[in-house]
Amino acid sequence: MNALMKRLTLAAILMPSAALAHPGHVHDDGQFLHGLAHPVGGADHLLAMVALGLLAAQLGGRAVWALPVTFVGAMLAGGVMGAGGVGFPAVEPMILASVVILGVLVAMAARLPMAALVPMVAVFGAAHGWAHGAEGPATGLPLYAAGFALATMALHLAGIAFGRLLSRGLELRVLGGGTALAGIALAVA
Repeated sequence: MNALMKRLTLAAILMPSAALAHPGHVHDDGQFLHGLAHPVGGADHLLAMVALGLLAAQLGGRAVWALPVTFVGAMLAGGVMGAGGVGFPAVEPMILASVVILGVLVAMAARLPMAALVPMVAVFGAAHGWAHGAEGPATGLPLYAAGFALATMALHLAGIAFGRLLSRGLELRVLGGGTALAGIALAVA
């Protein structure tokens, strides 16, 4: 599994960033509703956030709350970095990697230790947050951030609910594989 994960990570990093859906969102008032819409406006964000919920449901236990809370916390920190103009190397490939890797973890029903998952999820969350912050408004960042944090948590919860509905079975693994394939398709579109 480690060799596969390394190959997928390398492939995601090398994919063109122009394939992702982040070429300049326009926000006229930059407030809460724009932040709320941002995570659901790009397939890469939507897929990654639901996939994280699926993974959390599949793992159960502490993962159900620890993975979403870690993602959202790191995403808010990344949002501040992006809004402040702090650099984040390879942010777009990292966002794509989050879709592919989270999908693969669900598809493989991987049981990585929380000590490995939490830092990985934090990096993914920071990358998504950086994109939100960099593409966000010049003013009204707190309301905008509250909107994208709430939408993200709702997507995580939807993934958890859907994952529990599928009862950790083959259907859940197929959905994870489909998510990974969709992430790859975003890169070549």
